[in-house]
Amino acid sequence: MDNVIVSEEQREDDAYALDPRTVVSILTAVELGDRDKLQVLLEPLHAADIADLLEQISPSERADLVHLYQREFDGEILSELDEGIREEVIALLHPEVLAGAVRALESDDVVDLLEDLDEPQKEAILEALEDSDRAAVEQSMVHPEESAGRLMQPETVSAPEHWNVGQAIDFIRSSEDLPEQFYHVIVVNPRHEPIAYVTLGRLMGSHRDVRLMDITDDSFRTFSVFEDEGDIAYVFNQYHLISAPVVNDDGRLVGAITIDDAMAVLDEEHEEDLLRLAGVGEGRLSDRVLETTRQRLPWLGVNLVTAILASLVIAQFEGIISQFVALAVLMPIVASMGGNAGTQSLTVAVRAIATRDLTGANVWRVIRKEAIVGLANGVIFAVIMAVVGAIWFGSTQIGLILAVAMIVNLVVAGLAGIGVPVMLERAGIDPALASGAFVTTVTDVVGFFVFLGLAAMVLL
Repeated sequence: MDNVIVSEEQREDDAYALDPRTVVSILTAVELGDRDKLQVLLEPLHAADIADLLEQISPSERADLVHLYQREFDGEILSELDEGIREEVIALLHPEVLAGAVRALESDDVVDLLEDLDEPQKEAILEALEDSDRAAVEQSMVHPEESAGRLMQPETVSAPEHWNVGQAIDFIRSSEDLPEQFYHVIVVNPRHEPIAYVTLGRLMGSHRDVRLMDITDDSFRTFSVFEDEGDIAYVFNQYHLISAPVVNDDGRLVGAITIDDAMAVLDEEHEEDLLRLAGVGEGRLSDRVLETTRQRLPWLGVNLVTAILASLVIAQFEGIISQFVALAVLMPIVASMGGNAGTQSLTVAVRAIATRDLTGANVWRVIRKEAIVGLANGVIFAVIMAVVGAIWFGSTQIGLILAVAMIVNLVVAGLAGIGVPVMLERAGIDPALASGAFVTTVTDVVGFFVFLGLAAMVLL
């Protein structure tokens, strides 16, 4: 029965993953050069699934698949690909195939493609676009990276403020240039400044003679083309926006941002914070050995420095360690518990800073809470380790020393886990990037110093 349950759970976990049998069949078709079979197998797959497949297979298999699938290659696949693989796949595509794939994309997706490409590849994609689309993309590329101007789609649906529902619907039905995705009709004044918007649901559910200004949505907000995309993603998530107009310096409508783009930014920022906390930069599974080594080397160097600092503290108590070997056995316990507790607080703090939940108004309350949590956990584990130390080494004194050191280090770990990222953030340094090394140093140094210092005072 247990085996059945496990297998059912496994099937649920893999419900949205690529079927391994399908992957094997696809690779077999590629190996045999069977284009028709490959097209039949890839036809039912979503572009995101095909992108996952391309990311998971080897470079040689990827090249063979792309060459065999050329004529059917969809631009959406390029949008879904990891940046590290995207350049490689674009280089493999025939110029005519690339042109057809890119033309099918919205301009904001094309901008996203271009941002990480070399100049020759950028030019190849721009040349594949129609003149109007190329102008829109080039205009977006003028704006700073990670800004609303890069994130927006220039195509919008707008209507004058004096129109009614019937006029707006007739305009939408007769227009041949609608965006592929839009959720609002943006209401503009004579200066083409957005002043409100109407959801499509409310538009379609209202009588034709109802004025647009009478059915506008309360969630209306605008963003400047220079607004940071991270701030935009936060606002979308915080206020449950579906789309929002983007304006230029004069306040005039130049584009719109939709929820899919905002949530993609939010996902990227969360992933970036996670990778930085682990000290691996922006590493990806598709990165080559040398690139991965280069990304991780600096942070391993930082960890080496912190380890040397902790070793210098230990060296100051060499005499007592040589007399009481039990101290050498128990030292890693104190440091490890402090490091884990610090990492717990640090993770919560970095996440709260990213979501704007940790602010100047509540920071001291959060710090007090973490200190109390550290104290509570410290007392619990202190009792446990006091008993373990006394039984293991037959010394009540060593047990008590271990208990006190545990309490102090867990309290310090809680304070450091919150305090360090807050201080770094106020200093203008990304807390996700640098907090881990500082917190680890604090917990190691304090843990060793308190434990060995107490031992020197009590046992000698």
